[in-house]
Order: sequence, then C-alpha cells, then structure tokens
Amino acid sequence: MYAVVEIGGKQYRVEEKAEIVHELLPAVAVGSQVTFERVLLVRNGKGVEVGRPYVPGVQVVGEVVEAGRGPKVIIQRFLPKKGYRRKKGHRQPYMRTRILAIRRG
Repeated sequence: MYAVVEIGGKQYRVEEKAEIVHELLPAVAVGSQVTFERVLLVRNGKGVEVGRPYVPGVQVVGEVVEAGRGPKVIIQRFLPKKGYRRKKGHRQPYMRTRILAIRRG
C-alpha cells in the first residue's frame, strides 16, 4: 500500500515504514507525530483511488526523526572589468519523517 502526499507544495510517494526528506514544517518538534491530510492518491491491494484534488477521509501519519539543514549552495555574481563580485551561501532546512500508517478517517 502506498500514497502520494503533498507536503510544502511538493509531491511525495510514501509507504509505511519508509522515511522521506521534505520541506521544514513550522512548529513541529523532533519526535512528535505529524498528520498529512493532503493525500492525492491511494493504492491498496484492490485498486487505485485518485482524489479531486484530495482523497477524502485518508490520512498519512508520520513521526519526525530529524530536522536539519542541507549542504551549502554557493551563489556567485561577477561582472568582468567592473570590479563587481558578490558571494552568498544558502542552506535549505529540511525534515526527515518516518511514515507510520496510511489510514482512513
């Protein structure tokens, strides 16, 4: 059984006991449970159920395992013969969540 869930504007295919890395959710602590209600698709042994846009009554429950920041990305701007140089770095925050259950209701 698997589902497709929308988290932070992106879509993730999730299964029970799998871990996903997704956008940082505000006000969610490490070790707490989180419920995703924006389920776009559910596949069980009988068939596929597709939502319009979401499947009603289906929830994906997970536990936050880790919150951190990704690798640094360097942004450089340079104009030759003008003396213009800018260097900036960025680290994207993320969360790692273990999926516990895909359930109805």
